[in-house]
Amino acid sequence: MNNHTPPFDSSAFRRALGMFATGVTIVTARAGDGTPVGMTANSFNSVSLDPPMVLWSLAKSARSLPVFHAAEHWNVHILANEQNDLANRFARAGEDKFAGLSLEPALADAPFLAGCSARFQCRTVFRYEGGDHIIFVGEVVGFDRSEMAPLLYVSGEYALATRLASPIATEVTGAADASAEPAPFTEQLLGYLLGRAHYQFMWGFRRTLDELGISHGEFFVLSLLAVRAALDADQITAHTAYTGIAADTALLSAMRARGLLSASADPAPRYALSPAGHAASRRVLAAAHAVEAALVEQLGGREAAGLRNLLKHLIRASDPGLPTLWGASA
Repeated sequence: MNNHTPPFDSSAFRRALGMFATGVTIVTARAGDGTPVGMTANSFNSVSLDPPMVLWSLAKSARSLPVFHAAEHWNVHILANEQNDLANRFARAGEDKFAGLSLEPALADAPFLAGCSARFQCRTVFRYEGGDHIIFVGEVVGFDRSEMAPLLYVSGEYALATRLASPIATEVTGAADASAEPAPFTEQLLGYLLGRAHYQFMWGFRRTLDELGISHGEFFVLSLLAVRAALDADQITAHTAYTGIAADTALLSAMRARGLLSASADPAPRYALSPAGHAASRRVLAAAHAVEAALVEQLGGREAAGLRNLLKHLIRASDPGLPTLWGASA
């Protein structure tokens, strides 16, 4: 019988702990000489509601430990989903972390950062030894929150939080044959979800397109040239290839004849929006923004931020090599 205890794998232990999603915080205090000090931490947690108490921990090897150990007050900032650059800044050593940041008034002298999902102003009540860390327990003397989605950290990466969606189907129209193979077309099919969401979104401003007499192809061309002007026919075709709509010379000539586009002289004309095209584009985009605003209000800021993030991942993963839209011309 082998009684030897296997060696403890610290790296594997860290990876296992990383499966527990946490928020991302910046904890701040002020040194005795008035210097502001801050660091990124995900060890923050609640302790008690009555009295209101929270805790966080700091490595004994941290250079800022003497400041926090001596501080009577410190502030915990739960970062919003767009503050990952701030989290990275306060996680690095050897730079002025507060450079260019505007601090807000606080109950005590600890630095108070703006733009966070929530903030807790704390008074130190206990300090505990916790292995290679010191655990700080503080009484919350003030707090505030916003509606901004919080930044998360899981498996060594930043993440966003979203609610689990309920099924789209609300009724069953017939019993499935238990012996049949699983249906290939279900509401879990990503293509179905993306397609339905796209067409339902466009349905919201379809009336504006119809009033202006703008087709799908013309809509894509107007949207493209609102961002990237003076493109030739080949460039426009390359940008709109993913739509399956032929934004070819015939379509561009028709839009020019309708007064929606202007073009430079042949033999290789470059197209741009005419004054009428700009007006049509602004009207359509205003209608689309109104639809988006209504959807964001229903979804909530957290889900909207998560949706944008996932769609960006999907676009990168499925990109067949389309030209860059939001950058300089190739």
